[in-house]
Amino acid sequence: MPGSPSNRALLIVISAPSGAGKTTLCQQLTAADPRIARAITCTTRAPRPGERDGVDYYFLDPESFLRRAQAGEFLEHATVHGNRYGTLNREVWSRLRNGQDVLLNVDVQGAAAIRTRAQEDAELRAAMVQVFLSTASLAELEARLRKRNQDAEDVIRRRLGAAREEIAHWRHFDYLLVSTSIPEDLRRMQVIVETERMRTSRATPPQV
Repeated sequence: MPGSPSNRALLIVISAPSGAGKTTLCQQLTAADPRIARAITCTTRAPRPGERDGVDYYFLDPESFLRRAQAGEFLEHATVHGNRYGTLNREVWSRLRNGQDVLLNVDVQGAAAIRTRAQEDAELRAAMVQVFLSTASLAELEARLRKRNQDAEDVIRRRLGAAREEIAHWRHFDYLLVSTSIPEDLRRMQVIVETERMRTSRATPPQV
């Protein structure tokens, strides 16, 4: 039954420095596996070209975001690069308790906040799988940021400075996935998901 200990859906938490490819990986993973639903994040930043409200993010003004935070509507929230981001409780719990795996694309602050909550919440702790995605080096990350041609020089410098600090957190995650190519990143991420589904704490026992 939904919410029972035998129904162990996954809360897959993916973090990465900007430019490492986590948005692409998340898109690839949910497209390849209908059992996984992406939790849509709220943000106060402006939409980028092609982004749609309610599809890519919930775009909120700062006042609306603050009201939701004060009302306790977020599982986690943080300020990143001057903008606020948060994951609504409703985006996570209803799906998990109905047996659907949930994918969260969050920064290291968000992952740390969820980790802290999980220390006091056995249900959250049992569901959580943490993956840190990174390039093999900061030089490779810089090359990717420049190749996508989205950011001004000062923004790239700021993102690289933040990345240096974010990468230092990789040991706090369950898995480290060093990015190589889109197909290979997806393949290895799928291996992680299937491995976690087969853990005895989540598996449906054989009939005897």
